Amino acid sequence: MTQFKRTTKETDITLDFELRGQGIFQGTSHIGFFDHMLTLLCKHAGWDMTLSMKGDLEVDDHHSIEDVGIVIGLALKEALKDKTSLTRYGDAFLPMDEALAHVCVDISGRATLVYNVTLDKVMLGTMSSEMVKEFFKAIAHQAELTLHMRLLYGENTHHCVEALFKGFARAIKKASSIDPSIVGVLSTKGVL
Repeated sequence: MTQFKRTTKETDITLDFELRGQGIFQGTSHIGFFDHMLTLLCKHAGWDMTLSMKGDLEVDDHHSIEDVGIVIGLALKEALKDKTSLTRYGDAFLPMDEALAHVCVDISGRATLVYNVTLDKVMLGTMSSEMVKEFFKAIAHQAELTLHMRLLYGENTHHCVEALFKGFARAIKKASSIDPSIVGVLSTKGVL
């Protein structure tokens, strides 16, 4: 497990991260719904994460969630720095009851987020639904991922967000897997 720290005037975060773990999340962001999403993210991606943080939740949830995304993105970038035999691409259609999400990932070395999602409910417990995009944007930018996320349909906002998190987990697990049939880096440029 590798440890990452980020301290600002708004947040103080320590994250222990293992890319190829047992799918265990420990700790808390102090935002109940977000902790639920981090738990299922780790479970479906196969990551182990221990999060210790303090955030300015008296303001709102923005800095806390965005900064956790930044730290996870940095951890991913470090874990994926050796791109030898890396599958590179992954995608998942993820159903969650009546909701369906489609997530595609390219560990490209280029930071891009295309987020085609509309969420009806503003708050999920104490988490703002608009922070779902900010969280994934922070991960994509720091980990240098090309990340496309679509919510095809869904009525229950909890189910919609859960489909996005699980879809990302399944897609990044595929993209970050090792394929021994790939010699070197999967790019005609020879680098990613």
